[in-house]
Amino acid sequence: MNELTEECRDTVFQSDQCFNQKCSKNSNESPAMKSFSVRMLMLVLVLGVNSLVHAEDKPKDIVDTAVAAGSFKTLAAALTAADLVDTLKGKGPFTVFAPTDEAFAKLPKGTLESLLKPENKKKLAGILTYHVVSGKVLAKDVVKLTEAKTVQGSSVKIVVKDGKVTVDGANVTATDIEASNGVIHVIDTVILPK
Repeated sequence: MNELTEECRDTVFQSDQCFNQKCSKNSNESPAMKSFSVRMLMLVLVLGVNSLVHAEDKPKDIVDTAVAAGSFKTLAAALTAADLVDTLKGKGPFTVFAPTDEAFAKLPKGTLESLLKPENKKKLAGILTYHVVSGKVLAKDVVKLTEAKTVQGSSVKIVVKDGKVTVDGANVTATDIEASNGVIHVIDTVILPK
């Protein structure tokens, strides 16, 4: 970052010199005023670039990470319908076994639509929190478990066989997607509490 700042400072100085040498003949402003104007413009540009760099460096929470991935639109809609977005944007840490859009598409016809209705908010919240474990449980730790207690209150069964991991029968297809407040493991099926 210091290299960027030094480079920008040099650019401001060079722009200032160039402006004073080439452009001062074509204006009624004093060279000092022109120099000040150029420096202020360059400062605004440097600060804008600097804030963009820092904004991109900020890690995303679980919800923003899932949304950015592009394959969790249905999960994001369900979290919104169940009023769980703020919870999963909270401090955590959380481990989320996140079903993809394709996983939701496997549900029997009409199930998802029914769950998204306001009158089924509590049931939907129960299903979604069944996909969440308190704490940050990385894949290297998941494979050592036979079960994990979910935020919903029940435990999911974890099976490791032939190098593959399942959670309540759902295949884990991607692991350790890091977020600022936890980790996401992708699953290919929506798991339902018993």
